[in-house]
Amino acid sequence: MIDVEVMHGKLQGSEKDGIYVFKGIPYAFPPMGEFRWQPPQDPWPWTGVLDASEFGKWAPQNKSAMDAIMGAEEGEQSEGCLTLNIWTPGMDNAKRPVMVWIHGGGFTIGSGAQGVYEGRTLARHGDVVVVTINYRLGIFGFANLKEATGGRIPATGNEGLQDQAKALEWVADNIDLFGGDPGNVTIFGESAGGMSTGGLLALPEAKGLFHKAIPQSGSCHTAASMDTAPLVGEAILKDTGLDAEGLNSASVEVLLRAQRHIEGGKVAGFPLSKLGSLPFRPVIDGSILPCLPIDSIRAGGAANIPIMAGSTADEWRLFGALSPAITGLTEDTMNTRLGYLVGKEYIPGLVGAYKEGLAGRGIEPTPPEVFMAIQTDRIFRIPAIRLLEGQRPHNENVYTYIFDWKSPAARGALGASHAVELAYVFGTHTKPGAEKFYGSGPGAAELATATMDAWSAFARDGNPGWQSYDTDTRATRIMGENCRTENAPLELERAAWDDVPDDYLGSL
Repeated sequence: MIDVEVMHGKLQGSEKDGIYVFKGIPYAFPPMGEFRWQPPQDPWPWTGVLDASEFGKWAPQNKSAMDAIMGAEEGEQSEGCLTLNIWTPGMDNAKRPVMVWIHGGGFTIGSGAQGVYEGRTLARHGDVVVVTINYRLGIFGFANLKEATGGRIPATGNEGLQDQAKALEWVADNIDLFGGDPGNVTIFGESAGGMSTGGLLALPEAKGLFHKAIPQSGSCHTAASMDTAPLVGEAILKDTGLDAEGLNSASVEVLLRAQRHIEGGKVAGFPLSKLGSLPFRPVIDGSILPCLPIDSIRAGGAANIPIMAGSTADEWRLFGALSPAITGLTEDTMNTRLGYLVGKEYIPGLVGAYKEGLAGRGIEPTPPEVFMAIQTDRIFRIPAIRLLEGQRPHNENVYTYIFDWKSPAARGALGASHAVELAYVFGTHTKPGAEKFYGSGPGAAELATATMDAWSAFARDGNPGWQSYDTDTRATRIMGENCRTENAPLELERAAWDDVPDDYLGSL
């Protein structure tokens, strides 16, 4: 056991094989009771020594349809969920790079305590301090209720992002006690965590609290406008039948049920075509989040931040390859579905480019294959590229990758799907059961080493070890069985998006 005194009290952590671990550290006051839907507050000081040997409670959340594919993992839930966890190679003055992980899960599920995010291996391999955090999710963290309640509930829909910034504030104040350098903090996250990383790049409250960013499979295009965000609040009022006072005292179960109904498009008058297929997400409210993050990037809002952004080769296969609605697409139904996602005038050019690109790689360009490839790029790869293109005039330290290691799950039907890189970023691919989704065998250990090398090197000095990205060469690191750098991979498909506006990108 090892004790340390942070700003608000004493902690007792543990040490094993040279890695010191502290779990469940409160970085903010529990947002319960009168603090529900309020911005995060400082934690109250505690007396005695706080046991930091167990993870904190998970944010309240519903079950996920992804459990069947990726494996179910659950922890005890509570609104008092604002805690973080630390893995460090030394309680000394070594000033190691600090890597703060923001978990994914569609802004509605997940936790920094999930096994795949265990920071022990990455901390040791890269000689870095790894921090994972919890933040409010779904109806508690990303629901705009301010408009629907006439201000009686102040929630802008950005409370989850503000939690993340509050965790970074705690890191800035305390991480030197754990051998970390508060002047060298990298934020990284995947999926909704990547989109959160993109949001933090534009969040005034987070300015100066981090110095590098690695948004994975999600970046700066995912946020609700004030045209749609208040509708989520109205849907909550309608589904629950409660007013502001009733919502403030409602049980977690009642609120999660309302969230489930809204996400399923089951609230009359509030179909997902009005709310967006990801109803709970950050909100461009004009104050907490002043604008769409990509616009802030292009204006130089994060000019001093090196950025590494990328995606997996077959992101959307995780969501589409096992869905009869997708695998049964015909040419007509594919075009109809695309019409809901991009302007109809762009469909012929996109479909033509993807048919040609897939055929050139030896893949039969069937409607399901074309649709999944377009979705992979529309939601993930093209937003990452536009982020780097927007940042490049302000900072040349921008890098990209495509992760093409294939998951063995579903008899290989998922390909290099969404989330498949996670176990290689953290070196947790050897955990019991991990191989079912993340794979194993020849090349897995080498890929984990290469991935942890790149991520920790970027955290250290802003360079992962390959050429930076520009529009001349479009240098891209391919990470998989054969790690290599390619110039302008999948260029035919990328170029097909040149005239497609940002409005169509990044939404599920």
